[in-house]
Amino acid sequence: MNLKPIATEKAIMKVELENILTFLVEQKTTKEEIKKESDDLFKVKVEKIRTQIRNNKKIAYVKLNKKDLAIDLATKLGLM
Repeated sequence: MNLKPIATEKAIMKVELENILTFLVEQKTTKEEIKKESDDLFKVKVEKIRTQIRNNKKIAYVKLNKKDLAIDLATKLGLM
């Protein structure tokens, strides 16, 4: 499974306002797998995951714990 960060205007607003990172994932990926990969790759605590299927693509909204700032991670990923 691969987490591909999304860098749209809406995704950047979610990073800044709601501490949420947005990723494109494979459709068969479960929320538990997304959480485990986020924890392992980025060393952050995930508070909540929401998913949405749009145009045959699955989008994962990963809300981070208040101690882990999404804006710091987004900067490391080159989104900001």
